[in-house]
Amino acid sequence: MEPMFLPGVENNPVPGPYLDSIQMLQSAGKEYPQIWHMFAFKPHATEHLARFTQEIMHGEAPLSPGLRELIAAYTSNQNHCPF
Repeated sequence: MEPMFLPGVENNPVPGPYLDSIQMLQSAGKEYPQIWHMFAFKPHATEHLARFTQEIMHGEAPLSPGLRELIAAYTSNQNHCPF
């Protein structure tokens, strides 16, 4: 994966579940959402965003979680967003 536009964030994670997930996927050569670097950098500041994202993407709604993920991926691609 290409590095983020925020090397200070990407290179200074705090130990925790997001850092563990990043390292696991990196060691397997897999891609992952680069927003996880933000979650790993400031876990206490981003825990609300993580819960919000989880609820929006996977909570009860008229659209299936898979369709919401597809819309998010398409939108990110159209915006040339790396995560």
